[in-house]
Amino acid sequence: MTNRRRKLAIIGTVGLPANYGGFETLSSHLVKNLDKEYDMTVYCSGKRYPDADRPDHYLGARLKYLPLEANGIQSIPYDAWSILHALLYADVLLILGVAGAWVLPFVKLFTNKRIIISIDGIEWKRDKWSWPAKMYLYWAEKIAVKYSHCDISDNESIQDYTAIRYGSLSNVIEYGADHTMEVEINDDDVINYPFLARPYAFKVCRIEPENNVEMILKAFTTFGKFPLVLVGNWQKSTYGTNLKTQYGEHKNLILLDPIYDQREIDLLRGNASLYVHGHSAGGTNPSLVEAMYLGLPIMSFNVSYNRTTTESKALYFNSVKELSNLLENTEYSTFKKVGMEMKEIALRRYRWDLIAKKYQVLVEKACSSNRKEDVAPAFQQYDEETLMEYGAGHLATHNLFFE
Repeated sequence: MTNRRRKLAIIGTVGLPANYGGFETLSSHLVKNLDKEYDMTVYCSGKRYPDADRPDHYLGARLKYLPLEANGIQSIPYDAWSILHALLYADVLLILGVAGAWVLPFVKLFTNKRIIISIDGIEWKRDKWSWPAKMYLYWAEKIAVKYSHCDISDNESIQDYTAIRYGSLSNVIEYGADHTMEVEINDDDVINYPFLARPYAFKVCRIEPENNVEMILKAFTTFGKFPLVLVGNWQKSTYGTNLKTQYGEHKNLILLDPIYDQREIDLLRGNASLYVHGHSAGGTNPSLVEAMYLGLPIMSFNVSYNRTTTESKALYFNSVKELSNLLENTEYSTFKKVGMEMKEIALRRYRWDLIAKKYQVLVEKACSSNRKEDVAPAFQQYDEETLMEYGAGHLATHNLFFE
């Protein structure tokens, strides 16, 4: 590499300007924070950006549009096409997700491009995928880790998983949350959303089984102290439309369609008395760290990813009964304490300037080394007899941190 700015391609997002999800928000903030460091190109789905709404650049980054969806089954050719196109000019490929990983062996074998990949949680475990899709993602994850120069886990629990499965030391980089805003309620807001005048719980998510939406809805149908406001894409699937039909008229539930305006979503989220997080798959979830940054007390589904994100300082549930018990029996002082702890964690860990700096360090690391770090120390390559011969018998029974 010369002293010129490295050319960095960001692959695997719906596109910019961001109006979809976590990877798009991440890409937006990488562009904002690192466009002076790198010559950046972001790949975008032409299906989501009409011809009349396709800028050539976003801040300092070029935008390249492909005529495919970025999600679902089309993500496989979308990501692969993006990777192959990026080979024409890019020095570093930052690939968000494993859908296009099948081309990486060829990229690594026939080019000197540097490959950084975020495995996006344990995608193959998500309930929304069919068995053939799960089998492909299971295989693609292995290929992604094996043929990248650096791989990213957005959560220490995902890092543990890749260590156990692949013996590879992944790089933990979470998401930022300081783009969220504390919004004061005005008279018009209360007219539009009357529930703002009283306490309420809040949740925003994609309406998918893995987010335990029905479990949370059921718990609030028997809870009468304050309502739940849940924002999600109810019309996207049969699962969502059935839930909205079943629960939409309940007096303690307010089910809203997706909200993409940042002020509006922060108005509803930031003025809630409680945030309920039901995600059971993935890693560091953006909606969770955003709620933490706003200082909301968190009731979270009890899986390792969520405990890691909240440093085991939130309130946790595994069932309708456990969530109902938390809602009925948690004191106000506990809510206040948990909210303060969530804010402290977010300020310390989930800032975009910090996240962008970690990505910059990782790009330079990928460009300076051909060898990925292994979890197992070098002496584990030797058999027990050899270790004993050299007086290091204690090493023969050494266990890795995750065993």
